[in-house]
This record gives sequence, structure tokens and C-alpha cells, in this order.
Amino acid sequence: MKKCFKVWVFMLVLLFLACSYTFAAEAIKLKFANFFPPTHRNSIIMDKFCKELTKRSNGKMEITHYGGGTLLTAPKVATGVASGIADFGLSHVGYSRGRFPVMEIMELPLGFPSSWVATHAVNDFYNKFKPREWDTYHTLMFSTSPPNVVQTLNKPVKTLEDLKGLKVRGTGRIADIAKSLGATPMPLEMVDVYEALRRGVLDGNMGNFEQLKGFKIGELLKYNCSSWKISSVNNFYVVVNKQKWNSLPPDMQKLITDYTKEFLGEWALSWNEIEIEGKDFFLKQGGRIIDISDSEMARWKKAVEPVIAEYKKDMVSKGYKADEVDSWVNFIRERVEYWKGQETARKIPTVYN
Repeated sequence: MKKCFKVWVFMLVLLFLACSYTFAAEAIKLKFANFFPPTHRNSIIMDKFCKELTKRSNGKMEITHYGGGTLLTAPKVATGVASGIADFGLSHVGYSRGRFPVMEIMELPLGFPSSWVATHAVNDFYNKFKPREWDTYHTLMFSTSPPNVVQTLNKPVKTLEDLKGLKVRGTGRIADIAKSLGATPMPLEMVDVYEALRRGVLDGNMGNFEQLKGFKIGELLKYNCSSWKISSVNNFYVVVNKQKWNSLPPDMQKLITDYTKEFLGEWALSWNEIEIEGKDFFLKQGGRIIDISDSEMARWKKAVEPVIAEYKKDMVSKGYKADEVDSWVNFIRERVEYWKGQETARKIPTVYN
């Protein structure tokens, strides 16, 4: 009887150890929310990001990518990650205007020549100034869209007067740029733009070549203005729920941090590549690129100056000093010039040479 009892105890111990091992070996399951359509290159590259981290974790972590807004739509990512609906989230600052006011600086008409340049500039900016508006999250990285310019459906735009009364899609401070140029801004989600153009609800878009292919709106839009000298960019971010990040083992935190640094360079290059692909797609659809004369561009630059002034005013009202805000703008402009030189030196292909 005693021998039988010992056997049962031994078996229970083995069972307990087996269960404990299984529990300890179970992967940490994480969710990554992304609004881009599943076929968009940004969804493809983010899916790769998740799979590569899962692979490198050697079974300790499993990150599932939810594209196409299936977990969180673009305007809900910031709140959704903060509340834990998703562990990781990708969106851009313009979809939640006022939540990340300092980083709205990238939506100002500062004349960004490419996504590669702007992506490096915005990460330099964040690393230098570390705006406290991101303290809710663990911030992984920033990346930007290509330069946003005027794109129209039926009316070619060569002067400011041509924009009067046109209904043009734009979010955040990009909508302010559209308004300053004389258009009527319409803050639609990008996934709704195609249908709005098709139905005539919109006359145009403050956007880029990437959107023309990625969201198929190049099938409808006929004109693209080379107005990049007053361009803004959409400031994309990838953030992690802070509580979830703090709960991760140190080796998994290090893995994510190290791979993110590696991945960011690839993402920046990818933006330039899909911008070029978008331009080719647009031209094959019969689209026309309109150059703006230097004299006319001088008028456009003057027209958008109030957008920068309003940003400064808003920041001062939030407690920042005017000189501090000026230093941010000057820093971005300086980094843009530096990285523009690097882009040329490294012979990185871009739409606007």
C-alpha cells in the first residue's frame, strides 16, 4: 500500500513538473494593429516585422499582425493601444489631432523632399526632444509618408486661384495647409477616399504618389502638382502598450529594441520605393504631373506661412516657449538639409531629385 502511494505521489510530481514546464514554455502572445489594407506594402512589411520578431524570440514570443483595420481603425489606434486592445499599434499623428501636438510639426509645410529624409529627421527630433506626449506608451519608432502635394480629380491646378472652392482631403494640420491654399479641407479616413472621389464628394487629395497605388486612387485622380517645396508628411508611429512592455522579460525587450533599429532603415527605404512605384502607376493610368513655376511657388510659400504661425501659437498656449518652438522648426529644417545630402550621397532613388 505504501509502495502504491509512493508511486502515485511520484506520478503527481511528474505531472506537476510537466504542467509547469508547459506553462513556462508557452509563448507570450501579442497583437499588432495596423490600418493599412492587407495588400498594401506597409501591411506586408509590418507582417514581416511581426514574423521576424516571433522567429528571433525562439518560441518565447508570438506577435500576430492584424492588418486592414481588423483590430483597430486608424483613428482608434492611439486609444486602443493605450487601453490594451492591441499591444502594438501603427497609425499616424494626424488621425488623432491634439493628442501628439509637438510631433504634429511634421505636418507643417516645411518642404520635405522624400520619406527617407523625413523619416530620419523625425527620429532625430524625437531622440533629441523626447516630447512628454508619448509617455503613455513605449515608443518604438517613427516613419513618415512621402511628401504630400496637391492632387486633383478633374481640374488641373497651376495657381492658387485654381484651388478655390475645391473639396480636398486632408487630416490634422495637413487640412490647414489645404485651407490656406484656398481649398475646402475634408478630413476623411484614407480607406474612404476612393469612394468619395468616385462619387464626386471630393475634388482632390493632399497626398502623395504612394497613396495613388496603395489605395488605388490613382485610377481616378488625373493631376498631381509638384508642390513638394511646401510639402508636409504624415507622421507614422509604432507604439507599444506601456504596461505590456514593462511586463516583457528584459531579453525580449532587448530583442524588440535591437530589431526595430535594424528594421527602421528598411522601412524608410521602402517608403521611397513605393513612392516611385506609385508615380509609375499614376502615369500608366494616364495621370499628368504639373510643375509649379518658381514665381507661383513663392506665392504658395507665403500662403502657408500662417499654418506654421498657428502651430507656434498653439504650442505656446500649451505652455511651451516661443523660442523653444522656433528651435524645433529650425532643427527639423537643419536635419532635412543634412539627410537630403545623405540621400544624394548614398544615391538613394527618390521621386523629387
